[in-house]
Amino acid sequence: MFDFKGKTAIVTGGTRGIGLAVSRILFGSGANVVASYSSNRKAAERLEAECPGILTVSGDLGDESTAVSLIDSAFERFNTIDVLINNAGIWNYLTAGSFQVEVWDHMIRNNLRSVYLVTDYLISRWLKDGTKGRIVHVASTAGQRGEAEHAHYAATKGAIISYTKSLSSELAPKGIITNCVAPGWVDTEMNTDVFADSGKEKVAAGIPLGRVPSAEEIAWPIVFLASELASAISGEILNVNGGSVLCG
Repeated sequence: MFDFKGKTAIVTGGTRGIGLAVSRILFGSGANVVASYSSNRKAAERLEAECPGILTVSGDLGDESTAVSLIDSAFERFNTIDVLINNAGIWNYLTAGSFQVEVWDHMIRNNLRSVYLVTDYLISRWLKDGTKGRIVHVASTAGQRGEAEHAHYAATKGAIISYTKSLSSELAPKGIITNCVAPGWVDTEMNTDVFADSGKEKVAAGIPLGRVPSAEEIAWPIVFLASELASAISGEILNVNGGSVLCG
């Protein structure tokens, strides 16, 4: 269905959950894939064994030198970068009034600062060599409607949505297309604790589709937006949530 032969794609957080599903699809579609991860080396090794030739890169992308190194490593290995999927992120709790500044700052570093560092450095390279690249950010429906006890998470995802629209307005005339996918609940390891003790059934009951989407069901729309099939789509926030949030 998708043809990425001769193209190179970076997938941040590309060894687990949604990112893993994206890495697999892109690799199966002929792309050279660079998958970043934070610390789980075993997950990276499993992906390397499954997809021979894939490049995995570890580190904290909230650190400027690490973000730069990720991009430089991809160029060194494959000579080009055509697609960036900003998927890496964390999710945890922060109750209003708890004044846990360190929790807020940690979320901003992982979910927003990292996205800016990787994206902006890559854009600087693209603008110099005239690459007409594709960027797909992974946000969340929480960035559109907010989420109690997760204001810090929602704030980062709302910022990514605005970042997507701003980049589209600025870069589409230069051939760099930017879009965003906003998942709702997804059946991944990140939500294991929430889904424990029949929580998954309660979550599914609130989704019109009647079930929690899989990582693969989020990955396919991401890959679509990165493909030539979406050549006329820019600045879009594509909700993939089973109908639970009807806004875009």
